[in-house]
Amino acid sequence: MYRLLTVATCIGVHGTLALLPSPPFFTTILPKSTTRTPAPLKMSSTDPQTQGNLLLSKLNKLTTDGPQRLILASQSPRRREILDMMGLTNRYTVTFSPLDEEALQIELAKTPISPQDYAKKLAESKAHALAEHMASSDEEFNHESSLILGSDTIVDKDGTILEKPKNEEDAKRMLNILSGSWHEVHTGVALYKITHGNDEIKLISSFTETAKVLFASLTSEDINAYVETGEPMDKAGSYGIQGIGGQMVERMDGDFFAVMGLPMNRLSGEIAKAL
Repeated sequence: MYRLLTVATCIGVHGTLALLPSPPFFTTILPKSTTRTPAPLKMSSTDPQTQGNLLLSKLNKLTTDGPQRLILASQSPRRREILDMMGLTNRYTVTFSPLDEEALQIELAKTPISPQDYAKKLAESKAHALAEHMASSDEEFNHESSLILGSDTIVDKDGTILEKPKNEEDAKRMLNILSGSWHEVHTGVALYKITHGNDEIKLISSFTETAKVLFASLTSEDINAYVETGEPMDKAGSYGIQGIGGQMVERMDGDFFAVMGLPMNRLSGEIAKAL
């Protein structure tokens, strides 16, 4: 009986409610306001707050056949790998710099220059030499401008610069020096812009990114085995952190990609500014 009454009551209630007129949805009258609500501000596409700080938001501005192009003035396959990882595959070209790098290294060794400035000077010289070569050539360019990227990486052990090894014995010497201790890796970066038509060359940005690296203690067997792989022979300090040589790195403080050959984050920001 109780259940029947409850159901009947519910039906009665719903029946009563169903007979009530439904109020129109948009008939609510609000009090008039004397204050006008300002329209939301529309930010223009040139507003700094809408512009990307990194290259990843401006990739479409770089193409090999567009008004602006990027040229890597380096023979390093590691630097090409980093640019590809940044999303620049097929968006840049590689042209080796005509700079006599060995002659410049000998000249800089005679001057009181810090390892950081040494790396930056080499990077600037590589990019500038290519820019000058392009400006003096008779080649006709289909671009409004070219961004030329130069870079150089060196290993610094307590103020002593360790470049690429001259031979296997030199590589073993360097690895023995680095074994069981901290060292610094400096990567200098320079970005030049050449405007085609008037051949104006302008330095857009140059800097040095530094990372600290701790090597594990290496035995002669470790060093000999590594040198036998051939990997150290074209690398500053006789090792590559992105390859087999990464096994020797116990710890690091700084940008991994700077040790590899190009500081990805800093470079991304500098190219974005240039665009």
